[in-house]
Amino acid sequence: MKIIVLMKQVPDTYGERRLDTTTGRVDRGAGEAILDEISERALEVALRYKDGNKGTHVTALSMGPASVSAALRKSLSMGADAAIHVQDDGLEGADMGATASVLAAELARNEFDLVIAGNESTDGRGGAVPAMVAEHLGLPLLSFLDSVELSSDQVAGERATEYGTQDVHAALPAVISITERAAEARFPNFKGIMTAKRKPLSVVSLADLGIEPAVVPAGGRSIVLTTSERPARTAGTKIIDEGDAGEQLADFLSANRLI
Repeated sequence: MKIIVLMKQVPDTYGERRLDTTTGRVDRGAGEAILDEISERALEVALRYKDGNKGTHVTALSMGPASVSAALRKSLSMGADAAIHVQDDGLEGADMGATASVLAAELARNEFDLVIAGNESTDGRGGAVPAMVAEHLGLPLLSFLDSVELSSDQVAGERATEYGTQDVHAALPAVISITERAAEARFPNFKGIMTAKRKPLSVVSLADLGIEPAVVPAGGRSIVLTTSERPARTAGTKIIDEGDAGEQLADFLSANRLI
């Protein structure tokens, strides 16, 4: 079994996130860059299958600037066998459409049985890249899976809906995305950290993929026209109960069209 996991480096979830008001993009220098937690959970799904099935090969794939190599090294220390870093200055500012097309181009160059991704990254929250990748590759997609069952020729899982749950399955090869209900990721141990230094991490450019840099912006790059700082929070309305607190609260809610 060959599994490729899509990984993403994001600004620290618990840090302050800022937009560069000049470019309209996330200011990735404003805080620490980390491996997205949902990506770690996606990798855990692959590693758990690998734990019980010898011969399974897990590759971590990510697209981004030079700093992404640190996130991929963490993936290797967690247990991935190899990593691929798509890095090119022409990809700066790529939106979901461009990202999906480039990832799909790299995936098409590799043999795999399953592609695993998180349902949505904590910085973009778009949630569409796995579906776009599956469309590019012409493969079935099982999205937003809370649990995953993988066999040699099929992947199945449970997906929550508004009215209950769905049991879904697809023949391999396929693309799946998992939610935060999937298993919590393991921590790298000392042996994993040391062996990660010897595992292969290949860097791929747009030229390697046969993609012209000019095609990426033309084929899909979002352009932010205006940005502004979030206004500072102001003090709320304080209600002092002198026997009419209920009326004051009702008046406040009514005035703000909340009831």
